[in-house]
Amino acid sequence: MKCIGWLLVAAIGFATPAFAQTATASRPELDAIVDEVVARYRLPGLAIGVIEHGEVVYRRGVGELVAGSGEPVTPETLFKIASNSKSMTTALLARLVDAGKLRWDDPVTRHLPQFRMYDDWVTREMQVRDLLIHDSGLRAGAGDLMLWPEPNSFSRADVIHGLRYLKPVHSFRSRYDYDNLMYIVAGEVAAAAGGAPYETLLRREVFEPLGLQRCRIGEWNRDSVGNVAQPHRREGDRNLPVREDGAVVANTTMAAAGGVRCSLDDMLTWVRTWLRPDNAAAPWLSAEQRRALWSAQMPMPVSQRQRDWDGSHYSAYGYGWRLADVDGTFKVSHTGTLMGMYSVVTMLPERDVGFVVLINGEAEEARTVLNQVLVKRYSAPAQRRDVAYYAQALERERAATPPAQRAPDTSARKPATADAMRPWLGRYGDPWFGEVSLCAKDGRVRFVSRKSPMLSGTVQRVDARWLVDWDDVSVDAEAWLDFGAAPDTGTMKMAKVDPEADFSYDYEDLAFVRVGGCD
Repeated sequence: MKCIGWLLVAAIGFATPAFAQTATASRPELDAIVDEVVARYRLPGLAIGVIEHGEVVYRRGVGELVAGSGEPVTPETLFKIASNSKSMTTALLARLVDAGKLRWDDPVTRHLPQFRMYDDWVTREMQVRDLLIHDSGLRAGAGDLMLWPEPNSFSRADVIHGLRYLKPVHSFRSRYDYDNLMYIVAGEVAAAAGGAPYETLLRREVFEPLGLQRCRIGEWNRDSVGNVAQPHRREGDRNLPVREDGAVVANTTMAAAGGVRCSLDDMLTWVRTWLRPDNAAAPWLSAEQRRALWSAQMPMPVSQRQRDWDGSHYSAYGYGWRLADVDGTFKVSHTGTLMGMYSVVTMLPERDVGFVVLINGEAEEARTVLNQVLVKRYSAPAQRRDVAYYAQALERERAATPPAQRAPDTSARKPATADAMRPWLGRYGDPWFGEVSLCAKDGRVRFVSRKSPMLSGTVQRVDARWLVDWDDVSVDAEAWLDFGAAPDTGTMKMAKVDPEADFSYDYEDLAFVRVGGCD
């Protein structure tokens, strides 16, 4: 893999100081693109910025912090950047490597002796670099129910302890499968090597030296900071705020994987840092570590969409960044997704161009379309593919989805009765998720998680199957319950009703065993 990384660096001309020239952005053209995306996808709020040749050439806020509030989104508005936090975590680790406090190939157990994977050999062989490149062998999103939905009472110590019970579905280092838990471990490795909590280190090593003045991590006061976008969900034609912040924004277990909040202006500073590294005698990050972060560490599949839209030939994961070729030029990017918050950071280093999009609504397709149109302005301007072109392409993809990959019709559901479910009622335990109860209450059967209170709902009967209808509408992936062929197995498994639901609803990794009766 190290050879692949260095070959990639050579192939893209990473060390070449000259930049290919690109056309200057036209503000009216960019305004029209943004307005069309906002209108087509009915977004509550959006912040977008573009950097060309080291200068911010476009910077705009659209919509509201909270739909209907009248409070505008501005370039200073704080958004959850979600998994774009990962590149900040890897930059922190790179700073510690530069300082001689750790090495990428250090065994994880050198810094965290309590770390264990399901397989003892993997435990011994897992290096710091493996925490960052999604090669653990676990299913995509394995264990994410310890992180989301929030709030819950899982700690980082719980996450590290729970890893030993998660069974791999692939061989270690054999393939890419997206993994959030390893970034939680990486954050704790940084804390151990750096001698301070992850949050303190990120402020000291990333936010402060780069001047990311409004970026926030850890606990902070919403009103004293001010201008904070809130997430939204779609209900018909309306954007409704969901999981709004309280007066005090609490620290979060998942900080190193997705817990940073930043403004557009901060994120543009972040992008400029990567496109135009300083040449001072004491740079923020060494050239060696910059190369490491942007070198291919783990091959990723090249999707049919990438081939059709971008003519891509390779795709790989670096340290906290996705790498690919787009129309013959090098692209560095990452997305971020949390309930009601979407972001994307994209750079075309050979074009000396980068852009940031932050959205406070359900916006998967909007993000994809807007990012793609922006990329094409610089990678293949002659194609002149607009918002409608890519929106319609996504609609065709959706229409072509095989029936087996679509959510089944569950509209004939009826609440399960205690009598019908009596053989399976009780308290169940899973070694990493903890205890849940499946008990009768007020004539219904209730599923309640002890450590993740938002995973509470009413059991429904659908034909010959059982599913859990979650109380909170923001928990948007219902779950099947499976008790095996016989009523006395004392086990319970779960699976997503919609096979295309977010992989972080990793019900499939749960293996419950009955531990007692209902109180």
